[in-house]
Amino acid sequence: MDNTEILMSYPEYQKWVEVIKAKVRKSHLSATIKVNKELLSLYWEIGKELDLKSSQGEWGEKIITAVSKDLVASFPQMRGFEKRNLERMRQWYRFYQPCIEGHGDEIRIASQLATQLKDLLFCIPWGHHIYILTKCKQVEEAAFYIRQTVNNGWSRSILSHNISMHLYDRQGKAITNFKANLPLEQSELVQQLTKDPYIFDFLDLTETHDEKTLESFLESKMSQFLLELGKGFCYYGRQVKIEMEHTDYYIDLLFYNVIIHAYFVVELKSVRFKPEHLGQLNFYVNAVDNILKSKDDNPTIGLLICKEKEDLVVEYSLSGISTPLGVASYDMYPDLVTGYKNTLPTIEEIENEIKSLK
Repeated sequence: MDNTEILMSYPEYQKWVEVIKAKVRKSHLSATIKVNKELLSLYWEIGKELDLKSSQGEWGEKIITAVSKDLVASFPQMRGFEKRNLERMRQWYRFYQPCIEGHGDEIRIASQLATQLKDLLFCIPWGHHIYILTKCKQVEEAAFYIRQTVNNGWSRSILSHNISMHLYDRQGKAITNFKANLPLEQSELVQQLTKDPYIFDFLDLTETHDEKTLESFLESKMSQFLLELGKGFCYYGRQVKIEMEHTDYYIDLLFYNVIIHAYFVVELKSVRFKPEHLGQLNFYVNAVDNILKSKDDNPTIGLLICKEKEDLVVEYSLSGISTPLGVASYDMYPDLVTGYKNTLPTIEEIENEIKSLK
């Protein structure tokens, strides 16, 4: 081992060099974000100009082909000026322009949504924007995925997965009593942490299964389950024992969320929701509040995830309960199953095919 290697092995050196590395990473990240914003600002302006010129009868659609050839010839070292990409710039501008109106170098805010877009539109990579444009029909949905990408640092593959799992339609949709039992700001935050339905596309389960099997499979795929639960969830344990009056009770799954600083009691039901299910969940939430919760923690949240539910029955069942509880359903391979159902022949078609072979 030479002198350099000896120096690099010192704890004091390692601690000091980590500070340097952190500064390098921060600087690199800032530079990347700045470059990305500059590039997207350029694409926005190009898209705007192409939209204006291509709408004129004299120029028409041929303007995009001409501009592409001109820019590629003038800037051979730069990528992104292919005809297809110029068409995407125009599409990108047209998609958001009704919400964000450009005036010179400034963007005039037309609504609260536009205010969010002004802050976020230039903060994600161009590849993310292209994917969102191809999958989202409404600006509100696109803005949701942009915001989630910025807040959670999603890669394009994670963005793709969440769009394919229709996260926009599921986020914050669990039926809860949070507004009645939590402060307004906290209730809104906790509500947005819920989903309905939860998609367990990572589980290899048959249609008929019981709670213990579901619970066991979720524990074996805990990394994927935590991703589906959302940001800030930490796994505490399965079948967590609560001892009370010389009797042991066991919580299916217990989590802690570092964003809201609260425990989450998750109970699983592989059957249709019944009002009596909430009695058990309510008991566990009160027990965690009294036994595990510290003075610095916020009230414990209860979440029941069941196979099926009727919303009105759930709403009536939650009414009058003073602990914060929510109810959601779960599903597995919804898109895949639907796709197969659309392509599989019916029994009548199979019978007719058999008759034709006789």
